Amino acid sequence: MKSKERVWRALTRQGLPDRVPIQFDLCRSLLETFARRRGLEVDYSESYYEDLKYRISANDLRTAMGSDCVVVGAGLAEGFELRPDADGLVVNEFGMRMRQGPLYMEVVDSPLRDATSLAEIEAYRFPDPYDPARYRKVEAEVARYAADYFVIGDCELTMFELSWHLVGMQRYMEDLATGAPYIEALLERAQRWSLGIASELARRGVDAIWFGDDFGSQTGLMLSPAMWRRVFKPLYAELFEAVRAISPRVLILFHSDGAVARLLPDLIEIGVDVFNPVQPNVPGHEPEELKRAFGDRLSFFGAIDQQGLLPTASREEIAADVAHKIRVLGEGGGYMLAPAHIVQADTSPDNVEALIAAAREHGAYPLR
Repeated sequence: MKSKERVWRALTRQGLPDRVPIQFDLCRSLLETFARRRGLEVDYSESYYEDLKYRISANDLRTAMGSDCVVVGAGLAEGFELRPDADGLVVNEFGMRMRQGPLYMEVVDSPLRDATSLAEIEAYRFPDPYDPARYRKVEAEVARYAADYFVIGDCELTMFELSWHLVGMQRYMEDLATGAPYIEALLERAQRWSLGIASELARRGVDAIWFGDDFGSQTGLMLSPAMWRRVFKPLYAELFEAVRAISPRVLILFHSDGAVARLLPDLIEIGVDVFNPVQPNVPGHEPEELKRAFGDRLSFFGAIDQQGLLPTASREEIAADVAHKIRVLGEGGGYMLAPAHIVQADTSPDNVEALIAAAREHGAYPLR
């Protein structure tokens, strides 16, 4: 069975695939290690937000390693280059100044941090999401892979995270809570940006759009369900409906880190097909409960712990966890196995290979 059909059957729950499909994202150092082992060059794809680069890069390497998916996403606008400023910080198209942290790029200076009026927010110029230059690599990769692999178009940093990166998180959360006038206007502009990206990816033939905003912490939601339903839910509903008007068969994947199970009924209601990353070891994300409560209406993508398990576990412990997640979340279909986030340099290459091997060993249907 080709990877494309394998993933499609699993995520649509329309007949069982031959095995549970696999997807994974790797940090730069792991990509470089595996590329050397296979005699390949890492094919990096620049992104409008630096950390998305590692979602959309090295599709040739990852498919050679066993991924059933390729991930593509919008690149940089025509003529734009990511260059360090005088302080050594990278400045992206939004004007965010960023530095490399221990694991991820961190926004250290937000372009709207000093804006005090609605007029200043409205005057801020978003980049053009429709610039054709952003999608040249997407077009090439869709042409290369779409017949055999499931193609995911990445549109993470959709609205909530994009907005607070522009303003600064503390100020944004305070202003969201107090109902500052600019919040609605900024979110609507972020929605228009994300609709542009998602629409262009859908028009180029991707099989799914991967939306995402992190609303959870390790212990619960960062805002109340009532506030999420009032402020964010209608915007996502409009976004998903607009994308499906362009590509009716496209699957809607939604990423939110942290303990966000309380939002799943609402996400299902507005058209989400697949929940990612199913972060393990947080309240409400017990795989048995998630499958029981939502498995007939929602598919799951992720669930393997990259914070504790993959960096420290033995091959046997990794295999046991993989087998458990497959037995529970993969019962009857509806599951694609993946680490819950980009695998970082604290995980050894051997443990990455142990994960992939265990997924193949334990993922064949009928499950044992």
